[in-house]
Amino acid sequence: MRRHHVTTSVLAAVGALLAGALSATSAGAAPSPSPTPASFAPAQAAKGFWTAERMRNATPLDVIRATPGSFRAPASTAGEETVVAPTAFPQAGGPWTGGGAVVKTSGRVFFTFQGRTASCSGNSVTSTNGSTVMTAGHCVKYQGSWHTDWVFVPGYDNGQAPYGQWSATKTFTTDQWAASEDINYDVGAAVVAPLNGRTLSQTVGAQGLKFNGGYNKAMYAFGFPAASPYDGSKLIHCSGNSSKDFLFSQDHSLGCNMTGGSSGGPWFESFNESTGTGLQVSVNSFGYTFLPNRMFGPYFGAEAKAVHDKAQVS
Repeated sequence: MRRHHVTTSVLAAVGALLAGALSATSAGAAPSPSPTPASFAPAQAAKGFWTAERMRNATPLDVIRATPGSFRAPASTAGEETVVAPTAFPQAGGPWTGGGAVVKTSGRVFFTFQGRTASCSGNSVTSTNGSTVMTAGHCVKYQGSWHTDWVFVPGYDNGQAPYGQWSATKTFTTDQWAASEDINYDVGAAVVAPLNGRTLSQTVGAQGLKFNGGYNKAMYAFGFPAASPYDGSKLIHCSGNSSKDFLFSQDHSLGCNMTGGSSGGPWFESFNESTGTGLQVSVNSFGYTFLPNRMFGPYFGAEAKAVHDKAQVS
């Protein structure tokens, strides 16, 4: 279903969206979008464009902060189940010091949005092409425009790219996000070009995914929040027992204080703290202005699976 009109407060909460340079508009006021994926030459993100300074100064594309009535929830897609959480819970937000695979598979996403440099987060996932990154829908397309100069920097470390900068050749999102920016389907993916003769997964590894896995899980969320009090310099994580949004979406809900720039970072169930591996079941997407310190992520159902399926064979 289409969202109701978005008010200025929808785009306010964690900090000004793109340094306050953008005005809030209704979903219907955006240019007519096309669900066709964006394609570009790997060289589009020209070598040397994403310098350490430019990466540090990229404005976090803020998590959309929804207010009551800003959208409607679709019909329920899965039944609920209850799990017992590990004893290492909860974590409302703090630097990840556990090491493991997630340190390399997760990273920052950088792109140009309406002439401005901006940032999100993403994660390398298992795929046929070994070159697929999962992220949020608004991290590949927003307000009717596909982002350009799109790169993934796994293991980002305060301006450094220890595993290189991976330029997208194609980006994808769900049909629902492309058509009307329906927050319930805020899922995106990118296919990145090989670097130094190797694929992304050959270089940093890849995390597994799980679709239609249900709700109420012991969950770990990761990202690179860059809005205050964070600065985007390091990998942050949250953990806890997730639940299903009982308000205005069909998303997962998790106690988490990550801010703008964390959008697109992975949510894992069955996460092993020792190995840093898990099954990705969502991404950081949005929060409510009246519920601070709580993050919401889209349910990985058939629509999210379709995005991954298209990306992994492209």
